[in-house]
Amino acid sequence: MSNQFLLIAIGVILLGMSSCSKSGEKITYTDNSPVINVQVNTLKEGSSGQVLSASGKIEAADNARISTRMMGYIERINVEQGDMVRKGQLLVRINSSDLLAQQAQIDAGILEAKANLNNIEKDLNRYKRLYENKSATDKELDDIQAHYEMAKARLESVKQKRNELDVQFSYTNIKAPISGIVSARMANEGDLANPGMPILEIESHKDLEVVAMVPESEIGTIEMNLPVTVQVPAANEKLNAKVTEIAPSAKYTGGQYQVKASLDSKSELLKPGMYATVDFPVQGKRKMGTLMIPRSSLIKKGQLQGVYTISEDNRALLRWLRLGKTYGENIEVLSGLTAGEKYVLSAEGKLVNGSKVNY
Repeated sequence: MSNQFLLIAIGVILLGMSSCSKSGEKITYTDNSPVINVQVNTLKEGSSGQVLSASGKIEAADNARISTRMMGYIERINVEQGDMVRKGQLLVRINSSDLLAQQAQIDAGILEAKANLNNIEKDLNRYKRLYENKSATDKELDDIQAHYEMAKARLESVKQKRNELDVQFSYTNIKAPISGIVSARMANEGDLANPGMPILEIESHKDLEVVAMVPESEIGTIEMNLPVTVQVPAANEKLNAKVTEIAPSAKYTGGQYQVKASLDSKSELLKPGMYATVDFPVQGKRKMGTLMIPRSSLIKKGQLQGVYTISEDNRALLRWLRLGKTYGENIEVLSGLTAGEKYVLSAEGKLVNGSKVNY
């Protein structure tokens, strides 16, 4: 029994010592991750900038969509997509068997009308001699003269039909209206071509332009002949251009106005269809109180975009943002950041949410 009391007493003493140790100890968390040096900036309100950026696409200033003006089966297409063509080169031939049948009929009509006119002309000359000899009356001469005029008009009518047929024949041989590259082939030999149906598309790479869409709120700041800067990532080019056309309406473009600018560059790296960013120098009064950050500071994950902000204990905290318009190298912040907050511009290492930073 005495041994049992001794064991219980020892257990109570050890429990008390353990409790005292825990109550007097301060629990801390250790973080062995390195401190990353960063460059930060403080968000401030200001002007929305002097450059408006808009997405655009490189297009050929001179292009042609090839189609036929008559119905018929495509007999021959002499070019493929990517081929170079010269102005006047034969591109497409439409089957003309129906026209050939009409041609034979009209040519026969011309021969008949000529023969009839020759006979009546001989009769007219004979009646003129008879009339001079007082052997034909005025009415007889007038009648034969009228027959002659009708025969001549009939011949002219048949000849006019032949001219119209020649025009239709010209439609069966479709030639290139411009020199350039065949950018698209939309039909094949044997297809039935209808008037207006596109068969080929030709683009001239000699003169290129960029077509951009500008929102309604900004179109008033764009002027004709305005110098702009065009960035083409696919060609790694930064080019100069000049505004040549501003659409008068945005009725069919969802409130976006189409603006065209001619490119000064003749670089062979540029191709129609390449995407571009057009920077327009903004004219006139700009909206104040706008929050802007550099596009280079953005962190992108899927469709989300944000920045790393700085907490009170110098840790990087990822903040997703709602962004607005792009102005050159900057972009408008609509929500997610407030004026006076610090955010990371760049870092010397890879940041994750909660990284310790130094600036």
